[in-house]
Amino acid sequence: MKLDHATVSTPHLETMRDFFCSIVGLSVGPRPPFSFEGHWLYHDGKAVIHLIKTNSDHPFTKQSSYIDHVAFRVENEVDWNALIARLEAGGIAYRTTTLPDGSERQLFVTPMSGVRIEFVTASIASR
Repeated sequence: MKLDHATVSTPHLETMRDFFCSIVGLSVGPRPPFSFEGHWLYHDGKAVIHLIKTNSDHPFTKQSSYIDHVAFRVENEVDWNALIARLEAGGIAYRTTTLPDGSERQLFVTPMSGVRIEFVTASIASR
C-alpha cells in the first residue's frame, strides 16, 4: 500500500491552491464534477491533494479524530534550499527542526489556520 491522496477542507480555497502550486510545486488538474467547489492538485500525473471548499473557519467537530498534517519528502539539498527560498519570497513563516537522532530535517508551515504542512529531508550529516 501507499498513500493515495490527502484532502484539505478550507474556506480559503484559492489561497490553499496557490500555496500548494507555488510553494509545493503541484499543479491543478482534472476533477470530477462534484456538486461542491474544489480543486485536485497533481504531482507526476497523480492527484495527491484534494481541496474542498467549506463555509467555516472552524474544523469539523462531529468527531474527535482528524489529520494533523500532510508531509512532503524533499529529495535533495538543492530542492530543500529552493523550498526555503520560495517560502521566504512569499513571506510565509516556517519552523525547522531536526529529528532527535539527527537523521532528518523537518520544516513546518501553516499556510491557513487549521492546516499544517510538513516537509522532510535527510540531514546532511546522515548522507
